[in-house]
Amino acid sequence: MSEDRLNNNDKLNEISKVIPISGMYQNWFLDYASYVILERAVPFILDGLKPVQRRILHSLKELDDGRYHKVANLIGNTMKYHPHGDASIGDALVKLGQKGLLIDMQGNWGNVATGDKAAAARYIEARLSQFALDVCFSPKVTTWQTSYDGRANEPDWLPIKFPLLLFQGVEGIAVGLSTKILPHNFNELIDASISILKGRNKTIKPDFQSGGLADFSNYNDGKKGGKVRVRAKVNEIDKKTLQITELPYNVTTTTLIDSIIRANDKGKIKIKNIQNNTADKVDIIITITNDVSIDKTIDALFAFTDCEISIYPITCVIQNDAPVFTDVSTILKISTDNTKLILTQELEIQLNELSERWHNASLERIFIEEKIYRDIEEVDSWEGIIDVIFKGLKPFVNHLKREITDIRDAYLKGSVFIAPMFIGSGLQNKLLEAMSMKIPCITTDLANKSLNATKKEIMIAENEEEFAEKCIALFNNKEKTLNLIENGYKFVKSKYDWKKSTSKIIKLLKS
Repeated sequence: MSEDRLNNNDKLNEISKVIPISGMYQNWFLDYASYVILERAVPFILDGLKPVQRRILHSLKELDDGRYHKVANLIGNTMKYHPHGDASIGDALVKLGQKGLLIDMQGNWGNVATGDKAAAARYIEARLSQFALDVCFSPKVTTWQTSYDGRANEPDWLPIKFPLLLFQGVEGIAVGLSTKILPHNFNELIDASISILKGRNKTIKPDFQSGGLADFSNYNDGKKGGKVRVRAKVNEIDKKTLQITELPYNVTTTTLIDSIIRANDKGKIKIKNIQNNTADKVDIIITITNDVSIDKTIDALFAFTDCEISIYPITCVIQNDAPVFTDVSTILKISTDNTKLILTQELEIQLNELSERWHNASLERIFIEEKIYRDIEEVDSWEGIIDVIFKGLKPFVNHLKREITDIRDAYLKGSVFIAPMFIGSGLQNKLLEAMSMKIPCITTDLANKSLNATKKEIMIAENEEEFAEKCIALFNNKEKTLNLIENGYKFVKSKYDWKKSTSKIIKLLKS
């Protein structure tokens, strides 16, 4: 009986710890909403990518060998980093490819104009474009985090030296908020970035790959509450025939034709026939009835069909681990400043590496020229060799740019593995051979060959280090920095020229 009572008391205690449904909803829903906002639907302001897009690009870089990869294989590899299934990865990869900048595609990737889907993942292939390889990756600058299962590392964000978010545009629906950033023209973004470097603000407007005519008078720099009106390009072939050659943003030939048929069925317009001849280019032919004015038909197409649509931008991004509503000009300025920071970091890392390379090569030169190797021929332990080398190099520290690192104690404690400063010269192998076989470790011939190679290494390191120091000096000089980055932007612009697609209308479109 006493055991039963104890068991009942335990059950009562467990029941008393149960969280009310209201509490569950409040805590769990907020966790879910935060996760969707931060990890799925909204892009990060610095690289302009959603997590799935970033993981796809990282996976493509990881597999990159210059050749095409099956998309099915890319999806499988990306699943190491993205926990939400193959369908979401495949859809995001196709959309990235259809933007036409970051991914080099092979096979049937669908048609943005017609809305046709891409072929199955096992039939299409992809690799990173040259632009992506040039602009999107810099492993030494990248900060890393562990993947969702802790088995691999993935980038926190990619060090992209281009306002990718504004070029590609993005749409996302999260919990309690959404984002809709419209795409902009490649060349105009670069020109605007150069203007920002020079301290001048430049207003940019969207540009749509599908073309069309647009009214940006209420664009409001992409802020929430703005509005863009976009029209299809309708040409008058004759008094009874119209041709549509460009579409509004995010409208396909299928949805456009369906809207025209619905309007005709409702009596809003009168057409005799509609024919879709779209292949590489949009080509929709509309034949109207004899008793209708062609001008009135064009007005009706804009009023009652998807030949004209309104778009309401919402510029929402992730910044400092939280969603923020901002505008296009702010994003462009942050991107430009971030590009400058990344370039500076890359040069500083290169300079440090070259400095270490010069230091190591100089230590090797001293080791050979001063015949320190003769002092270790009779030493029969690594500890002794390290101690002799360190003492032999110590008098020449004034010839170096920094102190010689004393790692004797650390080595003796087993907390460090000694990588000899004479890397690549053959001396390391000779030392190991000497230790195992008790023979003289270095011959005069080997020393002379190593010395010549070392002097060349020092000369190369000094030249490259001098170049890196000049670059750092340029970045410390504001005027020269602007010229340097401006030339870089201009090079990218000339190499990856992007034509304008959308015709802009200065005056308001006819209501």
